[in-house]
Amino acid sequence: MSPPARDPALAPFRVRSFRFQWPADLAASWAFEMETLILGWYVLTETGSVLLLTLFASLQYAGTLLSPLIGVAGHRLGNKRVFCAMRGFYLLLASMLAALALTEELQPMHVFLITALMGLVRPSDLVMRHALIGETLPVTQFVGAASISRTTQDSARVMGALTGAGLVAALGVGFAYLVVMVFYLSSLLLTLGVSSARVADRAQATVGATTVVQDLQEGLLHVWRTPPLQAAIWLALLVNLTAFPLVNGLLPYVARSVYGTDQTGLGYMVAGFAGGALIGSLWLTRFGHAIKPARTMVGGCVLWYGLTLLFVQMESLAAGVAMLLLAGLAQSLGMVAMAALLLRCSEPRFRSRVMGVRMLAIYTLPVGLMLSGPLIGHFGFHVMGSAYCIVGLLLTLWIAWHWRAALWDARAQANRP
Repeated sequence: MSPPARDPALAPFRVRSFRFQWPADLAASWAFEMETLILGWYVLTETGSVLLLTLFASLQYAGTLLSPLIGVAGHRLGNKRVFCAMRGFYLLLASMLAALALTEELQPMHVFLITALMGLVRPSDLVMRHALIGETLPVTQFVGAASISRTTQDSARVMGALTGAGLVAALGVGFAYLVVMVFYLSSLLLTLGVSSARVADRAQATVGATTVVQDLQEGLLHVWRTPPLQAAIWLALLVNLTAFPLVNGLLPYVARSVYGTDQTGLGYMVAGFAGGALIGSLWLTRFGHAIKPARTMVGGCVLWYGLTLLFVQMESLAAGVAMLLLAGLAQSLGMVAMAALLLRCSEPRFRSRVMGVRMLAIYTLPVGLMLSGPLIGHFGFHVMGSAYCIVGLLLTLWIAWHWRAALWDARAQANRP
């Protein structure tokens, strides 16, 4: 029996580029999660305002509108070049924040400014990750590679959350940020080993014939004219608007105001959701080659909304962490399947641009976060969270029905493993 048949979960690692990309993505993901927890808790404790907390969380996605353009830049200049530039930018900003913290000059305004600059670029990190997977791996390995790639984010949320909380408590923001800098530097150095040959060949063949605007328009039209792509993008817009705010930016508020816990309790909550997502990702690395991506995407999102609705009702930290773990598992199934669907159903020359459009869907996350602040102030967290889940669940079912031929037919392209 051949090695790929014996162990399909490890097949992507037989490609040299992926052996560099995975640890590079892992280091970057750890830095992202530690940074988010460190700064989110700093903003909440320094300002005591849930509105400013949601503003901080929203700023991390300020550059979502730039994601399609970064996808075009990857197509024209080469994904590796763009990727390295992005990760060098992360390192520069982290160095600035660490210097301010170590000199005791750090203020909430500095955090908001640096977070806004980081937010111009960071949402597009996934664009480059998936674009590189699409161009360096065979189609039959897309689900497995997307699952393995997803473990970098999920493991980072588990360990980065716990590590970030412990480092701040033990060392303070400044020294904790030195650790973040080390992860960003490691990510940059490893990214230098990613393959760029195929990108350059394709870019030279197409760049001279079109403009940047034409490239962007072609990517948008490709999504609009391809039913499974359009359905997946609408679903991505929906979950970022109504599901992710509840298990992402609002967790510091839930930890402090609902459960009455500190940053350690917050770390447990983040780790619970991420731990469930990691279990889902690991399961898909082993069995993802046999799933039907479109059906798994829809089913995972429906289950995610149902479990998040239960989480919103929880009154104790232990029960909340348990529900977050289950919700994280369902979320992983839905989002990994979505990434695989987008890669499979996109024409090869459009993949980086399609992933850029996919990241554009994250723009609804800061919208959902900003709306949640006043809604919590007026109705309370339980009512706001329940409304988000119910609306999201109903619209997910509508998307599944409206594009049922593209998403539910077992013979459809979107359901090929």
